[in-house]
Parts: sequence; structure tokens; C-alpha cells
Amino acid sequence: MSIENEFLKNAIKRFKNYKELGDKTFEQLEEKDFFISPSASDNSIAVIVQHLYGNMLSRWTNFLTEDGEKPWRKRDAEFEASECSKTDILSFWNTGWNCLLSTLESLKPEDLSKTIYIRTEPLLVIDAILRQLAHYPYHVGQIVYMGKWIKNENWQSLSIPKGPGQSHAYNERIQKGETKQP
Repeated sequence: MSIENEFLKNAIKRFKNYKELGDKTFEQLEEKDFFISPSASDNSIAVIVQHLYGNMLSRWTNFLTEDGEKPWRKRDAEFEASECSKTDILSFWNTGWNCLLSTLESLKPEDLSKTIYIRTEPLLVIDAILRQLAHYPYHVGQIVYMGKWIKNENWQSLSIPKGPGQSHAYNERIQKGETKQP
């Protein structure tokens, strides 16, 4: 397999891992939890999802043929609280990720060296993918942290729980095939 194929395969794998962290966080949250923010200047999980949704649709729609900052995108509005439900938020989340993943899955190895544009800035496709692979985990980390903060002692760890011997126990579960590495 070529390095280009490996890159695409691994980029898709990493994006899916980050989506899964968000999914597992959302499973632990009640509807009201999506709208909590630590302060007036902080974003709620719902607002972060709105932003990811807008960014993903803008960046990955017609990825190879149009600027990644679409004229129809209303970025400022992504950071305003809106009247929506948990179902709506999960729909935004899944629609954004589906747009990203279907675009990545359609790319060919030779596409990685093509030039695309984001806000008229030329980027190689490989760099544009890396740019988003840095951006989205940043926000997923915010979502996970907020979920953990909201759930407090009721939080179910998404990785190796804190505590003595937890890393060793996790490594043993991997060796036995009882769990998989992210």
C-alpha cells in the first residue's frame, strides 16, 4: 500500500476515533446538559457542535472544487445559542461528520498533492486534512471536558480511568483482546 493510501486510511481512522469520543460523551448527557456553559463567555456543548457542523459542511462540501469557506456559511451565528433539542444537536453532529468522512473516503491518493483553498489561502489537500485533524480534536476535547465537568462523579471514563493500577489493568485487557486501542 502506498504512503498516500496509508495516510488517507489513518486520517479517516483518527477522525472516526474523535467522533467516537464525542458520541460516548453525548450518551452520558441529558438534554439540559448540552446547554450548560461555565460562564457567559464560554460555549456550551450545543454551541461547539453548531460550530463544528458549520465548519465541516463548509470545508468538506465540494472539497476539491470550491473554497472551503462557503459564502452561505454564517460562522458568527454558529457561536450563538439557538433553540434546538438534543436530537437536533446530534443530527448536526452526525451530518457534519458524515460530510467529512464521505469526502475523505472518496479521495484518491493523487488528490493529496492537489491544491485547494480556504478563505482564498492555497493549501495542499494533505495540509488541509491535517489542519482539520488539529481543529476538530481541539473542540472534541472541549466537549469531553465539559461532559466530564457536568457529570462530575457520574462520569464514565472514555479512556484509562484515574487510579492506582488502572494503566496496568488496561494494558492487560488489550493483550487479552478485551478492549481495543484508540
